[in-house]
Amino acid sequence: MSEYMQQVGIDARKASALVCRASTELKNDALKAIGDEIVARRKTLMAENEKDLVNGRDHGISEPLLDRLMFTEARFDSMVEGLTQVASLDDPVGEITDMSYQPNGLQIGKMRVPLGVVGIIYESRPNVTIDAASLCLKSGNATILRGGSESIHSNLALAACIEAGLEKTGLPGAAVQVIKNTDRALVGELVTMDKYVDIIVPRGGASLIERISTEATIPVIKHLDGICHVYIDDDADLEKAYAIAINAKVQRYAVCNAMETLLVSEKTASEILPRLATGYQEHDVELRGCQKTTEILGNEVSQAEESDWYEEYLGPILAIRTVSGIDEAIEHINHYGSQHTDSIVTENYTNSRRFLREVDSSSVMVNVSTRFSDGFEYGLGAEVGISTDKLHARGPVGLEGLTSQKYVVFGDGQIRQ
Repeated sequence: MSEYMQQVGIDARKASALVCRASTELKNDALKAIGDEIVARRKTLMAENEKDLVNGRDHGISEPLLDRLMFTEARFDSMVEGLTQVASLDDPVGEITDMSYQPNGLQIGKMRVPLGVVGIIYESRPNVTIDAASLCLKSGNATILRGGSESIHSNLALAACIEAGLEKTGLPGAAVQVIKNTDRALVGELVTMDKYVDIIVPRGGASLIERISTEATIPVIKHLDGICHVYIDDDADLEKAYAIAINAKVQRYAVCNAMETLLVSEKTASEILPRLATGYQEHDVELRGCQKTTEILGNEVSQAEESDWYEEYLGPILAIRTVSGIDEAIEHINHYGSQHTDSIVTENYTNSRRFLREVDSSSVMVNVSTRFSDGFEYGLGAEVGISTDKLHARGPVGLEGLTSQKYVVFGDGQIRQ
């Protein structure tokens, strides 16, 4: 381990001991101070982000990645609002639940506690720096953030805002550390620092997450792909179906909760697909369909390959499959999906209940665009990532996902005979 990373780990561990016992009021003051710093340094932050965008274009970064990298006015405002929202959330740390009274007089419950030090590795999206810092801070954790080299200027500018906000409120600056070195070897070091780091959260492409999952000696909260589906059922309201299917695909392409495969029941396909094809053409979305879909749409769609059902395009390409009904739709999703987010459009109560129960994904929706699958929209303030694992945390990981529980036992001098 390099001397630099070892010192980062030591500082983070020391800071976590202080942050875990900080009062809710102090943590909220720090979040507000960080937000004030971001607003005050808006021009500087936008200028630093522009440096990253220029460098990205010069190095041939793809448009979807450039989109993730960009600070728009709306994203800037959302970042600040996220800090305010996290500050307004209930503090989970110290909450005691499930209290029970035993025959021997012991009272036993569970107390929610911070995880300790959270390492977060991410690509492109500099807003993750603030989202992760705010959630880790509010949940009583120290955090080590390692962004991609393509966003280094943005991340360091945001790190300066965080450090200033922490200093104003008396919390240790090491409570949130942004790795300043872009050497990729440091990622390998971070994911094996089990002496100093308690959990790793990777956010990025499948290759990054696969690498971290393979190399890490620390537990990892992750999802590999966002192969999200919308299924238009036999009993769908076609106006709702049209709006949801368009929005889930085109509202933003380069995000893990964008729809990648559209499933349509045979009963509604001939009526809804031509209209949807026209809508997608207006957004220059390439359509790839199964045999039944091509029979309906003709030259408006190309023939899908088996690999298309497994593909996370992150761009203006959509796979479409016409299915016999809800049985085939659920079977398709559970076979080809990534257990991220899937939605059914239906007015049939029984089918909606079946879909919610039988689709094995971290978020399952009824009559809602998959684009709502994120921590901010779920009222979590923000998220450090989305987990498709089944242990500890599943779905958007907010404050509660960054804590665990320990048993607490109250007695009056009992001894075991």
